[in-house]
Amino acid sequence: MFSKILVANRGEIAIRIIRACKEMGITTVAVFSEADKEALHVSLADYSFCIGSALSNDSYLNMTAIISAALATKSEAIHPGYGFLAENPQFAKLCQENGLVFIGPSAEILAKMGDKDMAKKTMRQAGVPVIPGSDIVKDLKQAKEEAVKIGFPLLIKARAGGGGRGIRLVKNIDEFVNNYNSATAEAQSAFADGTVYLEKYLKPVKHIEMQIMADNYGNIVCLGERDCSIQRKNQKLIEESPAVVLSCKKRKEMLEASIKAGKAADYQGVGTIEYLYDKDGNFYFMEMNTRLQVEHPVTEMVTRIDLVKWQIRIAAGVKLAFSQEEIKSEGHALECRINSENPYQNFKPSCGKIEMIHIPGGPWVRFDTAIYQGYSIPPFYDSMIGKLIVYANTRDEAIRKMKAALCELIIEGIEHNADFQSEILAAKVFENSSYTTDFIATLFEQRGQSL
Repeated sequence: MFSKILVANRGEIAIRIIRACKEMGITTVAVFSEADKEALHVSLADYSFCIGSALSNDSYLNMTAIISAALATKSEAIHPGYGFLAENPQFAKLCQENGLVFIGPSAEILAKMGDKDMAKKTMRQAGVPVIPGSDIVKDLKQAKEEAVKIGFPLLIKARAGGGGRGIRLVKNIDEFVNNYNSATAEAQSAFADGTVYLEKYLKPVKHIEMQIMADNYGNIVCLGERDCSIQRKNQKLIEESPAVVLSCKKRKEMLEASIKAGKAADYQGVGTIEYLYDKDGNFYFMEMNTRLQVEHPVTEMVTRIDLVKWQIRIAAGVKLAFSQEEIKSEGHALECRINSENPYQNFKPSCGKIEMIHIPGGPWVRFDTAIYQGYSIPPFYDSMIGKLIVYANTRDEAIRKMKAALCELIIEGIEHNADFQSEILAAKVFENSSYTTDFIATLFEQRGQSL
């Protein structure tokens, strides 16, 4: 097992990793930007190291600075969390070249599954259902030809990256050129790769993902599913497990497909297979996230398996301690992402000082966060400031518990989306689990607002 790990991230996920390491008896090193010198992860870690100015490119994306900090502190491994460098094959390779263990898949796997075109081909060859669409298009002319073949509506999607960037919905041929140019430009800016492919736009659909875990000895398991269909601008807001829409038969099919997908990718570590699930019960591979998911606590709640600790164990060469048959999912878990933004003003980000905070409590209520009273939220990073997670024996009880927890949550000094989350939970389509990925967009349309 590792004796010292550098955590190459910030916010709640850095806190989550540091806590897991402390429980495992592992010394931790935090890195931070100048804007984060008062951040909680800096004080919770055993050691801390400033790696640059506030901008991500100068700090949390600065590979040289992070590697230098790891070597200077004699760290043995680097945990990237999610976002930033978590799925960057160059960074994983750089870790290896400097004698550091990257806690995640190999650079080869990251490159293979990060290339969405290659990922789709790999899944198709493995017999995993894939969304109808094109391979990578080389230019606008070919893109238009493929679009006509696929039919409208369709999505133009960046080959690289994630987070909803480099994606455009095109409803007809007249919209195609502008959306193609916009998608490629955004992808080039965000990922230094403007390459795109086309995909049939399926609607209405649910967004369901399967959590897998694989060690370095060929053992792989699936820890069940999460329904992540409550989204705004392709960013998830609420996640739950299990997905009520799935029958036992369909759940088994998706589990088996996900294990097949993991084996096809030669996967190692913790990863997620993301699917679109249509009204006819068909599921299609969308992408593979080769990292820890933001919503991983939902799975931890229903399986009682600590995903972060197992990430670390697998990276250290430990074999999985359980088989697929031994994994049990019980009860129901919900997660609401708490963001510093105003949902009623087009999700305008909110920064400032936390004047007061009260965190909900009670059995099986969990709030993963890095904020505290007196902390000032900087304007340079993602708007998510916490994740409220609850667990109960039934879905109805979990919803009631989440509503109560949201009412109890107090964060003063900034705007946040807790009231909006309560509004979603009270919606009839959420209560009966008939919601799809277009729920929030439809809600805003009904109000005469654009999303």
